[in-house]
Amino acid sequence: MVLTVGISRVHFPVTTLGPGRRLGIWFQGCSLRCEGCISVDTWATAKTFIPIDKLMMGLSTYLPLVDGITISGGEPFDQFDALLAIVTQLREKTKVDILVYTGYSIEDINDQLQQIKPYIDVLISDPFQRQSSQTLRLRGSDNQRLHCFTSQAKEKFAYYQQTVTTEDKVLDVMFDAEGVIWFAGIPRRDDFIKLETLLKRQGHQLKVTADKVKN
Repeated sequence: MVLTVGISRVHFPVTTLGPGRRLGIWFQGCSLRCEGCISVDTWATAKTFIPIDKLMMGLSTYLPLVDGITISGGEPFDQFDALLAIVTQLREKTKVDILVYTGYSIEDINDQLQQIKPYIDVLISDPFQRQSSQTLRLRGSDNQRLHCFTSQAKEKFAYYQQTVTTEDKVLDVMFDAEGVIWFAGIPRRDDFIKLETLLKRQGHQLKVTADKVKN
């Protein structure tokens, strides 16, 4: 049986989700669906699943250029077999750090975590909580925890254990072939709603998924 995965998008370079120029991989599908999530478009189950081997062929073209890899979603641990296969193959091909985001607590995914730890450097865990404060780098809410599993990670991510400054308030802006705009990074609370309001005042039509609650 061919192992497949639902992917929302892949982008390089991403500069706002970890140190250096990073390869960003977003999984499609999330069962957690945190209120206020900025990535509501990644909640639904993927309409198309691609073979892991085909995905890896595409990712391999970026690997000589990257300083690190960030995997987010959606919820990567909802497709754990695919996630494990991807990070295992990535680790065989590169020594750069691999960061994975999950909305699950490490206590809830302990068995899976023990399987994946040999292949990743950093895990950011726990659900986004819209009512929580937002002062920590790389995290949308302060309840989320940054776990460093390797010496490489402890050195490279020491900066991200500190509180945010104005210099951290940046986003990557990406355009696809259809003219859709994507943002990568950790925006301040309701930033996208403010952007939507501003652009509408200027006569633009804009559809955003951020901060919209779906049942």
